[in-house]
Amino acid sequence: MTARAIIIGAPRSGSGKTSVTIGLLRAFARRGVKVRGIKTGPDYIDPGFHAFAAGSPGLNLDSWAMQPDLLRHLFAQHAEDAELVLIESAMGLFDGIVVPENRTGSAADLARLFGIPVLLVLDISGQSQTAAAVAHGFAHYDSAVKMSAVVLNRAGSERHRTLCSDAIEKIGLPVAGCVMRDPSLVLPERHLGLVQASEHPEIDAHIERLAEAMESSIDLDALLALARPVDLSQGSVEAAIAPPGQRIALAQDAAFTFLYPHLQRHWREAGAEIVPFSPLANEAPDASCDVCWLPGGYPELYAGRLASADTFKAGVARFSQTKPIHGECGGYMVLGEALEDADGVTHAMTGLLSHATSFAKRKMNLGYRQATIAADGLLGQAGDVLRGHEFHYARVIDPGRDDPFAQIADGPGKPLGASGGRRGFVTGTFFHAIAKG
Repeated sequence: MTARAIIIGAPRSGSGKTSVTIGLLRAFARRGVKVRGIKTGPDYIDPGFHAFAAGSPGLNLDSWAMQPDLLRHLFAQHAEDAELVLIESAMGLFDGIVVPENRTGSAADLARLFGIPVLLVLDISGQSQTAAAVAHGFAHYDSAVKMSAVVLNRAGSERHRTLCSDAIEKIGLPVAGCVMRDPSLVLPERHLGLVQASEHPEIDAHIERLAEAMESSIDLDALLALARPVDLSQGSVEAAIAPPGQRIALAQDAAFTFLYPHLQRHWREAGAEIVPFSPLANEAPDASCDVCWLPGGYPELYAGRLASADTFKAGVARFSQTKPIHGECGGYMVLGEALEDADGVTHAMTGLLSHATSFAKRKMNLGYRQATIAADGLLGQAGDVLRGHEFHYARVIDPGRDDPFAQIADGPGKPLGASGGRRGFVTGTFFHAIAKG
């Protein structure tokens, strides 16, 4: 089966791409279409919503972090039994970093690489015919990126819709639909973005409302016709990150949630077994596992509970005496000696590394990272380069006394210095690994 695909893009974040994508995924699924969702860029949260909406796993595709052959492999694997793939853009459609062509991290890279057309979502609140000028700019900015149609979002009235759609159709772009302004369709947010799908108290009911809104507002048959078949040549997993062990004890609960879907799938398909445990439920890693992985998440929201989870803390301490443990971002914070929460209260963490972090003294760190590993370990050999991402508001308030995990640079390659810590069998860093460089 050759899947058809369309990219759902917009001029900026906050235009309503996620709500439109989630609603369309559920709307097509209700029709019996085998639909899959993909999120461009390093966003952890939206693939979870895609999975709930479509009833199938989500996926990230990142043209900066992933080599083209890995993109091809992951896309083909994800779409192998699908009829339709909806690809949600991160930020604005063309937003990325200034690096060689088709490795910027933007959704436009995927449009060029795979020949996928774009459905442009325009938030028309606060404007009318000017929306046509924006659409015209998108249609002519890059001849290799084809705008197939426009969806208007947050229209205030029927007259508002007509003014915008008439102006856009005059420039030759079809308007596939218009979603009226409705505050009940907005998804809840917090400091790292949307509240995760697994934490939304009425996630299914909310997705059903989004599906009904999209079905009543967008011509689904026309949209399906606009999607184009994607002929995917054979890719490769050569640049994929290998399983860190044969049996992986994976922290998994509301405090530890951020592990990319493509990593988990690749690890399992490479023969690894993932054994979840919950630090918030005061569980220790399974002693029969050969590695322990603490992913990112929201430990800053649960610092008190983690500090009092004696079974968890004693369990990881025992594990670390003979077996490797790695923590990314939130996991790195928990591996340190202390975590200061938003109220300025300091909580004792595992102390397996010697640094301390604070969520009270916040500083946003956001961007692509290239990490050169300092010593042999779970993620590779000394000198290996990984590509990934940082996004956190917590910061290190005491660097501690450990050796660094890696030397990092930003996306274009500017050195940023040492990152993370390494002591015995324990490593950690704010850096989230996506793929080999």
